[in-house]
Amino acid sequence: MSQLRLHLNEHTGGCSPAVLAAIRSLTREDLACYPDYDEVTRACEGWFGVPRGWVQLTNGLDEGLKLVAELAARRSGVSHGSDTGQTRVRHVPDPALIVEPAFEMYAASADAIGLPHRHIPPEPNFRFPLEALLAAISPATPLIFLTDPNNPTGLAIPPGAVERIAIAAPATLVFLDEAYAEYSGRTFIGPALERHRNLIVGRTFAKAFGMAGLRAGALVAHPDTLAPIRRHIPPFNVNVVAARALQAALDDRAYVAASVAAAAESREMVYSWCRQRGIPHWPSEGNFVLMRVGDPTEPVVRGMAGRGILVRDRTTAPGCGGCIRITAGIVDHTRACLAALEDVLASRTN
Repeated sequence: MSQLRLHLNEHTGGCSPAVLAAIRSLTREDLACYPDYDEVTRACEGWFGVPRGWVQLTNGLDEGLKLVAELAARRSGVSHGSDTGQTRVRHVPDPALIVEPAFEMYAASADAIGLPHRHIPPEPNFRFPLEALLAAISPATPLIFLTDPNNPTGLAIPPGAVERIAIAAPATLVFLDEAYAEYSGRTFIGPALERHRNLIVGRTFAKAFGMAGLRAGALVAHPDTLAPIRRHIPPFNVNVVAARALQAALDDRAYVAASVAAAAESREMVYSWCRQRGIPHWPSEGNFVLMRVGDPTEPVVRGMAGRGILVRDRTTAPGCGGCIRITAGIVDHTRACLAALEDVLASRTN
């Protein structure tokens, strides 16, 4: 039985038809040659509205996370490439700061290169812990991970908070993950990146563009900020299929707009369903909704899987006890998910 994947915030409707057409246009010779990134990089710069040199393509945003963590580690005295193949540490650096709840790859990226990390818990009802974060910053803090809107809550970072953090930590790399910016309609990309050279914005084409399987992402920052990353990035890190597909996806703005509109309609459907049943939930600016169905969550997740629908158990994330997260994208998929969830929750109370 095929399963409806509503657990990874993917675009379950797929990519733009223009993307498939671009992939099918590739020739044997195209696949035999290393890709050229000039045209697709210019298209990305146009999409983000930045000058030449402000975009670095990555093999998914995960590669971007690791590249930023590696730069922070190098600046903090963590180095790689010993004879034993293990990380060498000249001294124990101050920890990177991660605001919880958070995407798991922040900690994984830091762990991969030997960078310690400290986790800042959320305030009640997932209020952004700005003052606690500012108090945790030291002159030697190597890296701060931020997400706007947050995953898994879908909540926004309060206006002005990112700039306050960048000002408070001028010697620190501040990474702002905007994986869901197409849905929120909000971005820090603009004049603030010129003012704050310590800030890097991460973007992905996995969500609203429906290209998670192609692994295409981007880092956006002042060229001076990107320069030390570019010195260590592997050549031809984005494959020719992803590069050609990305260029086609960026040309189909109507498809992205339709994806965003569908997610908004689906979110409202989920909110209404939760309100009618008294289920706590949070207003999301992504293509997903976090809801508190209560403990234990594992039978709910298992029951949904048994009905052919995968949802994400987030109960172990800070502040997320009793919570599941569901993708809210294609309206028919959301409708099917809620019908199944109704049945699962009813069976739990019987």
